[in-house]
Amino acid sequence: MNVFALNVALAVAWAALTGDFSELNLLIGFALGSAALFVTRPLYPGTERYFTRATSWVRLILAFLWELVEGSIQVVIDVLTPQHRSRPGIIAVPLDSHREMALLILTNYISLTPGTLSLDVSEDCRTLYIHAMFADDPDEIRRAIKEGVERRVKEAME
Repeated sequence: MNVFALNVALAVAWAALTGDFSELNLLIGFALGSAALFVTRPLYPGTERYFTRATSWVRLILAFLWELVEGSIQVVIDVLTPQHRSRPGIIAVPLDSHREMALLILTNYISLTPGTLSLDVSEDCRTLYIHAMFADDPDEIRRAIKEGVERRVKEAME
């Protein structure tokens, strides 16, 4: 049985035992099921990979939320101040990951972050073109995407 499916089954079992199928109670059951699976991970093959991927997804989501707040503040400051600091530009970012789902998550991550927008992916899926509102240092933006976003997406997807 898939470890995630087992965790969901434990959450449903928890809800059935408590007689409350609310979202909060199912979430509590999922957390308790995760804790039980973590404690008994030697008994279930594949749980190490499950927890590694789950941790990677949590890191990706938290990083996105941080960049969402940081980008929003940067854009709001630029809009509200009299002098504009934005130097928009289009930047080509070479990609390591060529899987469709990883590219989809990467491009959506970039597009949802204020101040950046994914424009296009090359035919061979090796280059991503983005528009950055603050493109003063294109090499720094490339490095931040390669070492930050793309690395986290690859960790979560593999």
